[in-house]
Amino acid sequence: MANTNLANAKTAKNDEFYTQYPDIQKELNAYLDYDPNVFRGKTVLLPCDDPEWSNFTKFFAQNFELLGLKKLISTSYAPESKKYKVSWQPTPFETEQPYYDVDKSKTNGKIFVLERDITGDRRINIDDLEWQYLEDDGDFRSKEIRKLRDEADIIVTNPPFSLFREFVAWLMEAKKKFVIIGGMNAVSYKEIFPLLKNNVIWMGVTNGAKEYIKPEGGFMKMGNTCWYTNIDHGRRHQPLSLMTMAENFKHSKHKEIRGRTEYIHYENYDAIEVPFVDAIPSDYEGAMGVPLTFLDRYCPDQFEIIGHPHGDYGLELGLKPFPRELKELNKGLRDGDLYYMKDGKPELPYRRILIRKNQSK
Repeated sequence: MANTNLANAKTAKNDEFYTQYPDIQKELNAYLDYDPNVFRGKTVLLPCDDPEWSNFTKFFAQNFELLGLKKLISTSYAPESKKYKVSWQPTPFETEQPYYDVDKSKTNGKIFVLERDITGDRRINIDDLEWQYLEDDGDFRSKEIRKLRDEADIIVTNPPFSLFREFVAWLMEAKKKFVIIGGMNAVSYKEIFPLLKNNVIWMGVTNGAKEYIKPEGGFMKMGNTCWYTNIDHGRRHQPLSLMTMAENFKHSKHKEIRGRTEYIHYENYDAIEVPFVDAIPSDYEGAMGVPLTFLDRYCPDQFEIIGHPHGDYGLELGLKPFPRELKELNKGLRDGDLYYMKDGKPELPYRRILIRKNQSK
């Protein structure tokens, strides 16, 4: 059901879900553990946000001085521009201001800025946020938000699921550091996987949140989300603790591995099938097909990514076309996808990544 909710959200363009504070705190604190000065002296932009409700804004505003921020900028999207409509009312934070505008409240985004002490208490915190209406609706693709992007050093947000490809391209265009949330399935997008393969971006420290806050109240379960980043962190440099091939055959907790004498070999590519990340043999030098969840534990010092063998990408990697007579035994066969034989029939493993031990070590 959780993964179905994610798919439905993308299909319906229902991208308005708020990340819970503990999930944000846990992820961002991991970067601070690795580099306590990662945010120091930096301008942080939180686009695709809703500053009056956002826990991203709350986290950075409450910790402005502790993090050593130079400036915090948070922007929201105009209510009438959102594809997914929910019941909405402006908050007292907005309506009690002398510059509140009934029309702009609906049609214009808002920008919140934190960079100085306006309360006179000699601290810079959430009470010092200043806001005004944007000229446009706050879409991250607008010239107005692009200008803010170019000003920022680091961008942190939960972007629209349906625009994830476009949002990552927007980040890459400006060569910005970032920490964002997306669906795990995005790793297979043709626009995203090459960035992961070439270590331009990588997975965050923690798994994505399991529940997100709905604007109308309550929670939405969202399995299969994760963090993407290009900011270094400690987990990325922790190699997997693995057993040798012989040890796996003897001690693996997986019945599919324990008791075997060899790993299954693919029919159309020179690689072995490894159905579990913890079953990767430490002493195997060749190519291996592993689950997508490998990326959560990927250490580039230990392994390198060969490719994502599916369809045209698989053919580019050199996967051999399957013999046509096998189609009768498995209708799902497709050129460019890995397969192996089991009991005389072709089997398709679920979404593999090809890896091998780091050859430079």
